[in-house]
Amino acid sequence: MSQRRYLLFIPLFLAACAAVGGFFGPLATPAAAQFLQRNSADSSDEDIRNSIKSFTKVYDIVDQNYADKLSPDKGIYSGAIPGMLRTLDPHSNFFDPKEFAGLREEQHGMYYGIGMLIGPNPHTGKPMVMHPFGGTPAYKAGIRPGDMLVEVNDKRVDTLTTTEVAEMLKGPKGTKVQVTVNREGVAKPIVFNMTRDEIPRNSVEVAFWVKPGIAYLRIQSFTETTSREVEDNLKALGEQNIKGLILDLRGNPGGLLDQGVATAGHWLDRGQTVVSHKGRAYPEKPYLARGSQYGESYPIVVLVNNYSASAAEIVAGALQDHDRAWILGTVTFGKGLVQTVYPLPDNTGLALTTQHYYTPSGRLIQRNYSNISFLDYYYGKHTDLKDPLDVKQTDLGRTVYGGGGITPDEKYEAPKLDTFQIAVLRKNAFFTFSAQYFSSHDTKLAKGWSPDEGVLESFHDYLMKQGVQFSEADWTKDHSWIRDEVKAEMYITAFSWEDNQRLLVEQDAEVQKAVDAMPKASGLLAQSKARFEKQRASLQ
Repeated sequence: MSQRRYLLFIPLFLAACAAVGGFFGPLATPAAAQFLQRNSADSSDEDIRNSIKSFTKVYDIVDQNYADKLSPDKGIYSGAIPGMLRTLDPHSNFFDPKEFAGLREEQHGMYYGIGMLIGPNPHTGKPMVMHPFGGTPAYKAGIRPGDMLVEVNDKRVDTLTTTEVAEMLKGPKGTKVQVTVNREGVAKPIVFNMTRDEIPRNSVEVAFWVKPGIAYLRIQSFTETTSREVEDNLKALGEQNIKGLILDLRGNPGGLLDQGVATAGHWLDRGQTVVSHKGRAYPEKPYLARGSQYGESYPIVVLVNNYSASAAEIVAGALQDHDRAWILGTVTFGKGLVQTVYPLPDNTGLALTTQHYYTPSGRLIQRNYSNISFLDYYYGKHTDLKDPLDVKQTDLGRTVYGGGGITPDEKYEAPKLDTFQIAVLRKNAFFTFSAQYFSSHDTKLAKGWSPDEGVLESFHDYLMKQGVQFSEADWTKDHSWIRDEVKAEMYITAFSWEDNQRLLVEQDAEVQKAVDAMPKASGLLAQSKARFEKQRASLQ
């Protein structure tokens, strides 16, 4: 995963953790919701009743005397309820109607629209096309990265937020939408007339052969379709021919518990524990693997980082505890809390932490959140905080620890960016240069194209005009990095976002490290098989 992708990704991960990544359980059934309400109604705790009375009095005083008219939505939905939940843990969360609808959309893994990612222009803040997704109406119409959104169905949108514009672009399948953009190098606005269609939000971003026999598969999040997508992609590759798999869970904020269980279960023996959870009002419940025809026959290297969370940690923890995979990367996020989502009146919802989850060896990997602010919990540096009192063993007797996430079997940290590289990325220079370049050049490039020295010199001059400070020694030292980044960015416009993602994987040093680590995963698999055969022989 490129450093450029990291810098753009972190805010998205934090939003996902707050809205989706912390959600494991299915929506609570009506019976479960009634159980919650009944327990609340039947409670005879005098302290709770007095606290509610105190809150009501405070709210009445604020409502009657505050300098401005009080909005109940702001006072209750944005203030009182989230404030209460923040005192519990960082993952219990309240969803207003728009957020709750977005949560369900994320879980479904699809929506109806035109299929493009939009974001704020880094200089003006106005809505801009980041890229269309391959094969979507936006892609087929010819919308490009860098196009500035001006109107949607004759309504000005350049003063709206990206979220507001995104909502305007969605609509029922088959309905028409007109989008007007300004494009660099084009004097007049360009009008696109498109028909909304189903836009899949594939959780499996890429799956292909990185070298003969070695397959690569990246899971972005765990939605309702993830396990099916994994199965379909492995089948399309020809799983029976896989000699080794690189499973990339870096930056995966998690999602649905059952999808994490089903995904991990593909590579485990039928009946092996994937995860178990228990809470004050819930007995311990193990989730078992279903097994598969080919999934237990090849070694696996799993890539993780500080932004691999929740369901991603369930998968990594299960494969590590059963010695089914070699874990490579940095310590994961450390989220061992299970949320149940309760639908509430007015199309709102409550994600409440109801249980803790435990890996197959019995470790709790939740990071300590006491005496730490919400912002520090999400934004602060995550270090190796394993709990020396929570010591467990894998099936083969390797020592693993609870607390502070999943510690990889082999640590890998990407080389730090130098000052020049950071300056280039902060200017968003690759993106803006690509948009400018294609304003005067043909967008069709030959497969396998790579920028020549003429293109790179144009980028050199562009950086100077943008005020990026660097020496010729800086340019020479980072020449290969610049070439790779320019190439990857231009692939989005010339080919597609999906081609860009595949290219980034091919350029990723950590993926190459995973290829090199495959013999270690093979060793674990061989030892596990030998252990199983020994156990079976002793029973005969």
